[in-house]
Amino acid sequence: MTTSDIRPILEIRDLGKDFGDFNVLRDISLDVMPSQVVVVIGPSGSGKSTLLRCCNCLEVPQRGSIRICDKDLVVDGKMLPDRELNALRMQVGMVFQGFNLFPHLSVLENVSIGPRKLRGMSAKASDELALSLLDKVGLKERASAYPAQLSGGQKQRVAIARALAMEPRVMLFDEPTSALDPELVGEVLQVMKALAAEGMTMIVVTHEMGFAREVADEVLVMDGTIIEHGKPEDVFSNPKQERTRTFLKCILSH
Repeated sequence: MTTSDIRPILEIRDLGKDFGDFNVLRDISLDVMPSQVVVVIGPSGSGKSTLLRCCNCLEVPQRGSIRICDKDLVVDGKMLPDRELNALRMQVGMVFQGFNLFPHLSVLENVSIGPRKLRGMSAKASDELALSLLDKVGLKERASAYPAQLSGGQKQRVAIARALAMEPRVMLFDEPTSALDPELVGEVLQVMKALAAEGMTMIVVTHEMGFAREVADEVLVMDGTIIEHGKPEDVFSNPKQERTRTFLKCILSH
């Protein structure tokens, strides 16, 4: 297979999303290739998180189309049937700003419950998978702990392990470090860097510009639509749009 034969794992065409009279997404078109890391940046309210949530129909766009993992997820407001949608969501992992862990379950149970309930794995197999993923994120020794006993950074690493337990083809990260104390951000970013190095396809909404510079294959700058995109060195060192220059000057000065 040649490079030209490889299909995008995510194809977005002319996407539009309104909240009442507010046009939050306008004419978004984007291709993401397998193993590519795309980082989405932009000011608050620019539609970054909404775009990410549209990629697994947590938000349903009114216009345009999304094709992901070789399935038409949504076309002009019409979604896949529920059964197909749920199956597709297992291939599209998502990590949120909040950790959304089950407080009454141990760390091990939080990670193993998805494979057991949704993928039909045995308790033994799902526990073994969960332990291997907790080892990957550096938390195997906390398997018996409960979320209330963890730091924010540890909770987010458990959330990443839980998403990986479904063996997704794509990972979506919605500002995964924004709720963390500054000293805990690095441990989460380190896990994400390792995933990128392993070839995981990732779309990351973040304000961590160092991560974007170091890890991204492509950076998108959003302000309701994609106002600029390119390699990190081009976007950060030589932005073409005045709106991009203003945003970067503001965020890099903090």
